[in-house]
Amino acid sequence: MPWLLPPQSPSQQQCERTAFSFYCAVRDQLPVWLLEDMRSMEVFCWEDGRPRPFMPSEALLYALVHDHRDYARCLLNRYSVSSLVAPRCSFCCCRSSGAPHLNVAVRYNRVSILGMMLDALKDCDTQSKRQEYLDSCSGCSHVADAGKTAVLLAVELSRSNCLLMLLVHGATPVGLEAALQTLLTCDASQRRHAQCCLDFLLLFLPKPPLLRCLQDQPQLWQNLLGNDVFSWLCGLAPPPLLLQALRCLARSGPHQISTLPDFLQLHSWR
Repeated sequence: MPWLLPPQSPSQQQCERTAFSFYCAVRDQLPVWLLEDMRSMEVFCWEDGRPRPFMPSEALLYALVHDHRDYARCLLNRYSVSSLVAPRCSFCCCRSSGAPHLNVAVRYNRVSILGMMLDALKDCDTQSKRQEYLDSCSGCSHVADAGKTAVLLAVELSRSNCLLMLLVHGATPVGLEAALQTLLTCDASQRRHAQCCLDFLLLFLPKPPLLRCLQDQPQLWQNLLGNDVFSWLCGLAPPPLLLQALRCLARSGPHQISTLPDFLQLHSWR
């Protein structure tokens, strides 16, 4: 009898159709309960010649792209760090590594969801695993922003709010040379954010690395950075007094610096 036959597994085309429908549902900001019902019962991915359920980590990427904050909060509260596992690369079918969710949050400037993800990392088994995730680079060359940490990407894109949040939660301050080059080449509309990124890196750097660009064009960088900062970066003087005073404040929370009066903001210390 036909009603006693086992249900057939969805084909590859059907899997692609359900995944696209789910993408559209997240894009349209449908209610969280409906999205989770779809993900757990109706949406499939095609992997290794067979269908599999759509993972929470894949759903979180959709929520990031479309800034569906309620759905992102639901996934992170329900699945915690397991929703941050890197999904398989759709181009080469290898298991991705690194922290693609952090990079996507930075690229799309999803500051609110980024904060939720960083809070979820507190549930990591060990501090070393949490640090490894914060500082990881994507290992798959097909992934956007491959080989870059979230901090470096934030510096290159002048995402100052994302950068400060990452640094406050313990990400390693890298990309000083990239920050300097971005400040030198950016247009006027991006200059303030580029300046903030440089300032935030300086706040969290225990000791600046010796940079060849400063030695090759000292007059250019001295004019751009000011005497105090230039001398410190070249190892000729201690850090400026305002920088030393603000370091403890910066480490206490991402909102502390932005609440200071304008004359104490780092971009005006020079």
